[in-house]
Amino acid sequence: MSESLTLTFTVDRTPEEAFTAINDVRAWWSGPPAPTQPHIEGRTDRLGEEFTYLVDGVHYTKFRITELVPSSRVAWLTLDSELTFIADRQEWTGTTVTFDVTEQDGRTQVVFTHVGLVPEHECYDVCDGAWSSYVLGNLRRFIETGSILPAPSGYPTATDALA
Repeated sequence: MSESLTLTFTVDRTPEEAFTAINDVRAWWSGPPAPTQPHIEGRTDRLGEEFTYLVDGVHYTKFRITELVPSSRVAWLTLDSELTFIADRQEWTGTTVTFDVTEQDGRTQVVFTHVGLVPEHECYDVCDGAWSSYVLGNLRRFIETGSILPAPSGYPTATDALA
């Protein structure tokens, strides 16, 4: 089996700042509650907590925070999922999303991995585009600027993910 989906970026911020931003999931992976906007319910910043991600009629995922190592690592186990745009709607169930944060030559590197999401999965290409938009676009911008909007040129956007 192939390697899991992995995305990496480096920012001029501290590992502590990156870690804090990653755990503010609503700021970079959500929007105002609306039928077409992602919505997150539950705490996203405490070990053992569970939270859900929902885009009505398209995507539902329930996560448990299984690792929370300050300024270093975050992991979410997918307890349940339903992706309406693929045949195996529970394809994400049992996968794990991780964020590894390290200092590299005075900068901070963030390595995102969706462990278990591999090229053989139907969702891989669409999910790669979407995760790229959220992680390389929104999260990176949020760490660097404290904001996700507006998107400066050179950052992936949700429109890019759908192209």
